Amino acid sequence: MAYVAVKGGEAAIAESIKRLRYERLRERRTIAVKAIRSGLRALVDRVMSEASLYAKELAALAIKQAEGNPEEATFLLRAYRSTLPRKYYSRLTSMGSMFVERRISAAFKDIAGGQLLGASADYTHRLLDFNLEKETSANVRAWLAAFQREQEAEKPSVMPRVELPRVTDILRSEGLLRRMQQDDTAPRDITRQSMTFPAERSERLQTLTRGESGAVVALGYAAIRGYGLAAHPTVAALMVGRVAITIDYPLGACDSDDEALYLGQVRVTEVDAIIPAAKKGQGGKQEIEIRLGYGLCFGQNESKAIAMSVLDYCLEHPIPDSPVHDEEFVLTHIDSVEASGFISHLKLPHYVTFQSELDAARRINRGER
Repeated sequence: MAYVAVKGGEAAIAESIKRLRYERLRERRTIAVKAIRSGLRALVDRVMSEASLYAKELAALAIKQAEGNPEEATFLLRAYRSTLPRKYYSRLTSMGSMFVERRISAAFKDIAGGQLLGASADYTHRLLDFNLEKETSANVRAWLAAFQREQEAEKPSVMPRVELPRVTDILRSEGLLRRMQQDDTAPRDITRQSMTFPAERSERLQTLTRGESGAVVALGYAAIRGYGLAAHPTVAALMVGRVAITIDYPLGACDSDDEALYLGQVRVTEVDAIIPAAKKGQGGKQEIEIRLGYGLCFGQNESKAIAMSVLDYCLEHPIPDSPVHDEEFVLTHIDSVEASGFISHLKLPHYVTFQSELDAARRINRGER
């Protein structure tokens, strides 16, 4: 579908933009980009994930410009992303090498490597903290100094960097979870090629990870409530941490990771969800098979990563007449820019089309054809 560019009164448009700036500044206070980056961590992570651009400073700037509107900030950051040159593709990143900050399992109490609660609001009482109204820079510095002294007094043991085993390996060792064959097929880049249906799994995962958080969570919730899944999923492992990004040496491919060029780290949330499914075994005997769903997104966005793992499973195992198992339904409706853009276009002038509808309605009501 194509839309004709709308031309309005140039002076009126300029005044509208000026008024927008006034509304942002009318309280005579402004928020520093650094304050947004440090104080609105979850929102910055969400915008980076939905824009598919890991750039905290730019995400914070987009949030400031959008006055905290996530869909507008995502639009701004994704538009900026489209102007950047694509110089390299990163090497495959092993999630096993993640520097783990948080690692929990809802499936097993005791897991190799242990559970690490990390930073999470899950364990708070969800009551408004009115002390934050009086929080000052001096209070922050004093609290951080006390926290640092407390950490130094505890003298935490230094853990060696080891590759933590995946929790799902427990199920694979018992034969309850199938071992998947290694697939090194290059993924299709959905930012370079339009997605077609049926979509490859790499396309589905890319679309899910940059989907609008609320939409992904809503569809994942719908699946769990019975509009798709026949069983309750369980989080085998949820991890938040930093992974290294490397590229091949520009003048030639690398034979090992030691020869690769290190670019930096990105913080991600990863989820393995396990879903029991009935299947027919030998002789038509009913058996239970454990299947896997996978979720991964930029930053710490645990609800989205869990919902993504549920939808990954649903799209990998389609069921007729179930919307959350329909990849075209799911993948074409979770994109923030696509959805908000189409809804917003309804604000644009539709004078000609609406006038034709009115004329048709009047003729029909008069008994004309």
